[in-house]
Amino acid sequence: MSFQIKSIFTILFTLQAVAFHQNARSQSTTAANIQVDFNNEKAKMNPIWAWFGYDEPNYTYMKDGKKLLSELAALSPVPVYVRAHNLLTSGNGEAAFKWGSTNAYTEDANGKPVYNWKIMDSIMDTYIQRGMKPLAEFSFMPEALSTKPQPYRHTWQPGQPYSNINTGWRFPPKDYKKWGDLCFEWVRHSVERYGEKEVESWYWELWNEPDAAYWGGTVEEFNKLYDYTVDGATRALPSIRIGGPHVTGGISPAATRFLKTFLEHCISGTNYVTGKTGTRIDFIGFHAKGSPSLVGNMVRMNAGLQLRQIEGAFKIIASYPQIKNLPIVIGESDPEGCAACGMTTNPSNAYRNGTMYSSYTAATFARKYELAQKLGVNLIGAVSWSFEFEDQPWFHGFRDLATNGVDKPVLNVFRMYGKMGGMLVEAKSDRMYSLDSALVPTANNSNRGSFRGAATDIGALASKDKKSSAVMVWNYHDDDKQGPAENVSLTLNGISKKKVTMTQYRIDGEHSNSYEVWKKMGSPQNPSPDQIDQLEKAGKLQTIGSPQVMKITNNTTTVQMTLPRQAVALIKLDW
Repeated sequence: MSFQIKSIFTILFTLQAVAFHQNARSQSTTAANIQVDFNNEKAKMNPIWAWFGYDEPNYTYMKDGKKLLSELAALSPVPVYVRAHNLLTSGNGEAAFKWGSTNAYTEDANGKPVYNWKIMDSIMDTYIQRGMKPLAEFSFMPEALSTKPQPYRHTWQPGQPYSNINTGWRFPPKDYKKWGDLCFEWVRHSVERYGEKEVESWYWELWNEPDAAYWGGTVEEFNKLYDYTVDGATRALPSIRIGGPHVTGGISPAATRFLKTFLEHCISGTNYVTGKTGTRIDFIGFHAKGSPSLVGNMVRMNAGLQLRQIEGAFKIIASYPQIKNLPIVIGESDPEGCAACGMTTNPSNAYRNGTMYSSYTAATFARKYELAQKLGVNLIGAVSWSFEFEDQPWFHGFRDLATNGVDKPVLNVFRMYGKMGGMLVEAKSDRMYSLDSALVPTANNSNRGSFRGAATDIGALASKDKKSSAVMVWNYHDDDKQGPAENVSLTLNGISKKKVTMTQYRIDGEHSNSYEVWKKMGSPQNPSPDQIDQLEKAGKLQTIGSPQVMKITNNTTTVQMTLPRQAVALIKLDW
């Protein structure tokens, strides 16, 4: 290190020490200290991040939809799973906010079912061609089967009451046997088109958030629907993987009551189809959301709320010995609840374009792993309900991964996760909020609970594989405001190789950030081809400097970095 660089480092170090001399957890005036021990393996690193979802299935085969799906498939060494709503909704295939359709089921004049898989095949083909796997959702109710079909097609737009979406697609069927046969025909068609082995690798589930307005029936009617769904699906493919119920969370009374009632029905209830005890369930799904707000003009996140919902559902599942080891998929796992609500109508959604969304994602996914280990449950997936919205204004504030084909900073967190794998190993940071403190409930936008102390959360998640290891480091806080960059000292222990290649990837204001480049252009809504090319390049995951070959002494090395507020870094070692 040159004298000039050392001097700059010393100046930054001093500024950081002055600015952050005190916090709720007795922050020291030294750099954040992170210790990683690659010899201390904690658990298998399931690729829970490799799951994505969206309301509008017809975006799947459109121009920007195909492009983004190709990028999602490429970011991961393991198959990426995709969940979409409206796969059985009636309509002409038109895409709109919180709407989509395949018209898979209609009836002729005599009430005889008519099946049409053309649009469904366009969706599923797009996934399969990219090596992706559906988390296929039996939803929603076709118009010809709904007990209250009219009105059916909604025309909701951002800013309108959310309840406007609650039309005829959400009601129970007028004939449960016809519904079960529809499930049978869809699974049978999938096996015929893609092969039994391929369809066995998918996950299938029923409906979405039946404890809320997405379901217009009772919990008993939902359990009946589930029994007919399982019966139809398993008749077509006995080895299918099927589950549910994808309730809204694990702490509200309605969600808790619904989840328990459903699980108890599967374990010991009377099956509506067979009359026997219990119903097959291969995995369990639920949702978890945070809740951003505005404090003056500042966005304040609530990561703690999302984590408490996860904890609550995990505890419920773990309380049933018969099912506590089943795979768990958090079917929607996000900072808040409406991807199609932009920041124009919901100013608190302003976090979505920049690095706040990135650092939130890094910090919360690490805690999902921690919660699963703590409560002894089998978490295999956490679906980020974020995709793209075709032909919408640039950086309009939707919860999406790309805008007009240009990747947002948050997508690069998933690219970072795609470079991790194998086993989770011990990573300790003296500036990382404890899980217990993050789970403390907040009230009235107070500074208590979640990630709202005087200091930011500088944490780490580390993994070790056969030919590589990686450490993700973030500098997160619930408050979206500026703050000085912080010095981080990262000590890597247990490196058995004499020589490794180190690469540092970064998401911050200057790296992997198309949004900042777009703002510097003047925020154009009609960027030129040259500007689009610049934005596309800025949207990719970028490194700081070039990869370096490092000699390892005594199985240890130390990496020094300066990490801006809301930034994320990945240190990757290859040999």
